[in-house]
Amino acid sequence: MVFQSYTLYPWMTIAANVGFGLKLQGLTKAKRGEMVSYYLDMVGLSDFAHAYPKQLSGGMKQRVAIARALACHPKILLLDEPFGALDIQTKEIMQQFLLQIWRRTGTTILMITHDVEEAVFLSQRIYVLTARPGTIQREVQIHLPSDRHYKMKRQSKFQQYKNDIADCLMNESPEAWLLSDRA
Repeated sequence: MVFQSYTLYPWMTIAANVGFGLKLQGLTKAKRGEMVSYYLDMVGLSDFAHAYPKQLSGGMKQRVAIARALACHPKILLLDEPFGALDIQTKEIMQQFLLQIWRRTGTTILMITHDVEEAVFLSQRIYVLTARPGTIQREVQIHLPSDRHYKMKRQSKFQQYKNDIADCLMNESPEAWLLSDRA
């Protein structure tokens, strides 16, 4: 699971953070080192293996958190508003990054977000949830090409999905949530 707030252990190096779950699983130091190197390379942070979280930007910290989660080979990667605290440019970069990770690993990703545009851009399927109690109000299949680029957000089909979901949310309650997935 990857949270909105950076849940890295500040006293551990980036490599130790990524390898933490692997250590709990009882993997040997050599095997942990191999897997940590692989996942740091995957998220583009190999050069920061010996750095500490305080030395990284917000986007870099989230990439470490994603690497840590992926290193344990989850069947489903749960993301709870992972890009909510990021500036718009970093958020766009992280969205592209997440799509690349999905293509490389094939891991199912389930993400909670309030951002309709983000949900449409990243998802194959979106579940609009009611406010209280949180139940599924509507399921929306997203039929956009899987190779997505930020310029896609300007296309009319993308805008139509965004408008339809926003209308659904506003008809329900301004407190409704989106649950999106990429399987």
